[in-house]
Amino acid sequence: MNELDAGPDQNGYPATIGPYRILDVLGGGTMGVVYLGEESEPVRRHVAVKVVRAGLNSREVLARFDAERQALAVMDHPGIAKVFAAGATPLGEQYFAMELVHGLSLTAYADSRKLSVDQRVALFIDVCHAVQHAHMKGVIHRDLKPSNVLVGERDSHPQPKIIDFGIAKALGQQLSSQSVVTRWGQPMGTPAYMSPETAESSSLDIDTRSDIFSLGVMLYELLVGSLPTDPDLVGMNVFLTQLITGATNPPAPSARLRTLGEGERLIATARRTDPAHLRRALRGDLDWIVMKALEPDRTRRYETANALAMDLQRHLSNEPVLARPRSAAYRSWKFVRRHRAGVFAGAVVALAVAASAVVSRVGLLRARAAEARAEQEALAATRVTDFLVELFRVSDPGEARGNAVTARELLERGVEKIGTDLAEQPLLRARILETMGTVHTSLGLYDPARVLLDSAVSLRERELGPDALPLAATLAARGEVARAKGDFDLALRDLRRALAIREAALPPDHPDLVKALSGLAGVHSKLKQNAAAESLYKRALAIEERVVSADSGQLARDRRNLGVVYWNAARYADAEPLFRSALAIQERRLPADHPEIAKTVNNLTVVLQTLGRYGDALPLYQRSLASLEKTLGPDHPNVASVVNNLGETYWRLNRYAEAEPLLRRALRIKERSLDAGHPTIAVTLNALAGVLRDEERYAEADPLYRRALAIREKAFVPPNADVAETLNDYAELMRRTGRTREADRFAARAARIQ
Repeated sequence: MNELDAGPDQNGYPATIGPYRILDVLGGGTMGVVYLGEESEPVRRHVAVKVVRAGLNSREVLARFDAERQALAVMDHPGIAKVFAAGATPLGEQYFAMELVHGLSLTAYADSRKLSVDQRVALFIDVCHAVQHAHMKGVIHRDLKPSNVLVGERDSHPQPKIIDFGIAKALGQQLSSQSVVTRWGQPMGTPAYMSPETAESSSLDIDTRSDIFSLGVMLYELLVGSLPTDPDLVGMNVFLTQLITGATNPPAPSARLRTLGEGERLIATARRTDPAHLRRALRGDLDWIVMKALEPDRTRRYETANALAMDLQRHLSNEPVLARPRSAAYRSWKFVRRHRAGVFAGAVVALAVAASAVVSRVGLLRARAAEARAEQEALAATRVTDFLVELFRVSDPGEARGNAVTARELLERGVEKIGTDLAEQPLLRARILETMGTVHTSLGLYDPARVLLDSAVSLRERELGPDALPLAATLAARGEVARAKGDFDLALRDLRRALAIREAALPPDHPDLVKALSGLAGVHSKLKQNAAAESLYKRALAIEERVVSADSGQLARDRRNLGVVYWNAARYADAEPLFRSALAIQERRLPADHPEIAKTVNNLTVVLQTLGRYGDALPLYQRSLASLEKTLGPDHPNVASVVNNLGETYWRLNRYAEAEPLLRRALRIKERSLDAGHPTIAVTLNALAGVLRDEERYAEADPLYRRALAIREKAFVPPNADVAETLNDYAELMRRTGRTREADRFAARAARIQ
């Protein structure tokens, strides 16, 4: 039904817009005006009509407006205002008609009804579900704030509705033919509710976790009555600088209440309680949940709005929340809170009145112990910060006295300080030992890493017991070192134990289970135990695909690692798409020279090489090697793997003069950093022997084949394809040197394996 628009009447607004008779002005902003309209056909109803302000119909504004219209059109959820129609006036002004939402803003509604803390949390869960629907449709709001969530009532129950998707961003689709790229330095959204990445970026690297941060600010304000950090108090420029650098450092909600002075009582009254009870209601779960949503580092926030909603629901149901480190005391306390009636009745039956008093006392003590442990965690975090600040003070020009300080020198200084500064604080010492051990591992310094992690395991076992959740992280870290060095027995013991602890303590979809499953799968993969590795990686991926972002780095790594398992099993058609999928994720989220991209490129190239596509493989290996050498240094074990593969490619192309120095370099790196019996050393020995054999340098090749065969026969449970490879290659050398009978025996062994 196209139309001609009547000019403005005596009230200063149009008499009609499209098929709608305009009754009043509802409001306006910098981009548009919202009118109250009346539709008569095909149904009679009131609608909200939003029009771009006259004079602002630039290409950019119209494109944003069109994006809002398209975003609303793809969504159908009771928590999101519906769009009914859209069009343009003869003057080119864009408009659309949407559901007229009667209600107050989120915070105004909660305060006017004096909702309790639990009622506010329940209301906010509905908001999260609406945001999750938008994200599932590929739309990021990017301007979530209380005024964009209007709350009305339906059947006497509050019904929030999200409005104004005017600066929404599509994920994986183009909402508008007039797509807009935000100008650098012009962040979109309301600063007080804006995520750090939105304030910092050009909008090209914004994902759904940006909305999670905004939800965290809204939840903070809904619970406490004030913003985590108010731009009006610190100044906009200072606020944006702090936001981008992650330096806003807001206090937890319960701590913020103490800073409000007399206002604390007014805030508590609006929540039907008093200040002491309000602080108690916020301290613990809600503090942890809110601060997780407000993490400056988006990788540490909730991955989805649904994950945030589920944790809030766990809090309401007195179940352990994922945001909070969970001890046995905390789980016990939650159990008592969740089953108060059952606990009380059982106590009456078992022990009568006296036993009931004892149980109540135990519950109180456990609750206090849980709170005390949370306070200890906060204090420990402060002490860790102080330790690191003191450690890195050496990089201050006044301390360093002009000398360059390497990462390894800082680590050595840190190890020394652990023994002196933290001698009387065993748990804090264990935490930092674990961190130092992990950093040493990432640098390929496996022997010092093992020493540090051995100490951390001993401290945590002694202080926390054999089944403590923090111990699982340390065991997993030590298991990774053992796997890297080729000590697979220790790796399996540590990683199986870490997985068992986490499975006993965590829900079946917890992200920490992914790391345990993946680590254990990696050991089985190294041992060429493909069925076990495949099963574990698939379990990990099943969890990740339910609870983490589609652009998760862990998801990319596990797809790549499952591809390695398929390559080991000669399932090349299954391996290649997994490598390409992992690479696509990594290239979207990581810098071009990131070592994870280089590793995936290397694995993809191995498949191409295995399929005989050496010409395609060669430039990819060269790209991977240049990237890894830049980021990890020339002597890192991961560099050795790519050097080896590049050398093998030159060998297959009969370019022996280029292959030999690369393979010898790979062998030197591996022998320097790995145990003598590590299977990856045999890979290089076998390839180098092949080059020497094909150059007719048989006397030099022979001992290399024998050494490669000894390593593989010891490392792998027969039958094993790697053992068969060396048997066949060595048999060929024997034939060329006239040792036919011995060659036939080796070839027969290889044939039986194959």
